[in-house]
Amino acid sequence: MQTKLLINASPYENRIALVDKNNLLEIHFERPAEKGLVGNIYRGRVVRVLPGMQAAFVDIGLDRTGFLYVDDVHIEQHEMEQRAIAQFQDCNGQPLAGQLDSMAAAKYDKHPSIDDLLCEGQEILVQISKEPIGTKGARLTCHITLPCRNLVFMPLTDHIGISRKITNEDVRERLRQTVEQLRPTGTGFIVRTVAENISSADLEADMEFLLLLWDEIQATASRTKVPGLVHRDLDMVLRTVRDLFTEDVEELIIDDEQVFNRLYSFVQTFAPQLQNKITHYNKTTPLFDAFGIESDISRALDKKVWLRSGGYIIIETTEALTVIDVNTGRFVGKNDLAETIFKTNMEAVREIAYQLRLRNIGGIIIVDFIDMDNEEHREELYVAFQEAMQADKSRVNILKLSEFGLVQMTRKRSCQSLDQMLCEPCFYCRGEGKLKSRRSVCYEIFRKISREATEIGGENVMIKVHPRVADIMLTEEADHIELLEKGSGKRFTIIPSEEMHIKRYEIVWSQ
Repeated sequence: MQTKLLINASPYENRIALVDKNNLLEIHFERPAEKGLVGNIYRGRVVRVLPGMQAAFVDIGLDRTGFLYVDDVHIEQHEMEQRAIAQFQDCNGQPLAGQLDSMAAAKYDKHPSIDDLLCEGQEILVQISKEPIGTKGARLTCHITLPCRNLVFMPLTDHIGISRKITNEDVRERLRQTVEQLRPTGTGFIVRTVAENISSADLEADMEFLLLLWDEIQATASRTKVPGLVHRDLDMVLRTVRDLFTEDVEELIIDDEQVFNRLYSFVQTFAPQLQNKITHYNKTTPLFDAFGIESDISRALDKKVWLRSGGYIIIETTEALTVIDVNTGRFVGKNDLAETIFKTNMEAVREIAYQLRLRNIGGIIIVDFIDMDNEEHREELYVAFQEAMQADKSRVNILKLSEFGLVQMTRKRSCQSLDQMLCEPCFYCRGEGKLKSRRSVCYEIFRKISREATEIGGENVMIKVHPRVADIMLTEEADHIELLEKGSGKRFTIIPSEEMHIKRYEIVWSQ
């Protein structure tokens, strides 16, 4: 067991690193200016219902409205009945031709439409299930979940679930029976992986805490203005202790004394058996520097990732999906081409699984492996990829290799990727990732001068450009400058300026 949790806390940013055998597995950030929203509960107002998309937009008080899909809507039975009665009455409040019961039953079946469930102006209680990402608002759900150390409470769902990672059937059955005996009728609970070996008393204590929390949320919701925040989830430091600090973690190290004390108190309450694993780091060398995390974060932002063999992968993210390309690079192999390709692909599988988790890349992902003709190699690669992704806590779906050597997969996305968190679009190229070449800018200047030379007087032309453009104009394009001077009867003066954007220029005509 060599897994460590490292917490670098500061007033402006908290950073949490999960490290295994000195390898950075996950990195999480929280900034007061960009506080995470997943798990927060709001009273919202429906502002638009879209039957064509089977969704609604809900104002919860954020900059952008949240998106609520029909499957995430929960309406109490009595409320649905009241709406059905209202819809199937005439202007005098009488049932329409005695058809109320049959019509309401037909309309509110197992798969009701979004406009059967919601209407504009309706007030509802919602929880954020996915952070706002890019231009998209937060993803909302009415199916509230309240996580604790050992249990996840679903107050509006009649269901008992056991973590899939608890594989012992006897243990699963024992936990299911314990929860069944303890839970209030009509409520739901999911038993988390860390609860595999805990006692019934511990489960009961968690359940009691969650039930009291839900009562408090309901009381707060009743007096909260719409739209408004009803319940804020734990901050990232405490969520990390709740979700990641398990018996498998060797040590939790934190470098801020105040946060250390708060965290230690939290662990004493919810996981006292782990309190001896918490260490306060007070050395002069910064915590992340001491463990090499800073350099790992920098490398995690690179598009090109080298493999030990000499091959490499390229990671490109678009608005809709992420594309990963595998290349042999400097790796030439020892025997034949097929073996070289297979070894490169197999090494890339492990690295891709690692990079997806580290960078928190979600959504649709396309992996372009090097083409392999051997069917056994293709099958072995697919199995290896599935095994490599098993350590990832996010839900993953991987399809088999296509005829073109492509693997299509999805990885659940609930918050921003590392790239979205730490980077922003280039203000030069506006996120396009490309700029006009120096030569293209140079020729654009030539064409502009040719168009205006006969219309504008003066014998001298001063051209102010970026130094890199000036360099190519004075060297590789010097002959064309000379021809342009002869053709226009003008004399050109080229002035390099560091202040100029590489694709901008200024032309000044003078006597």
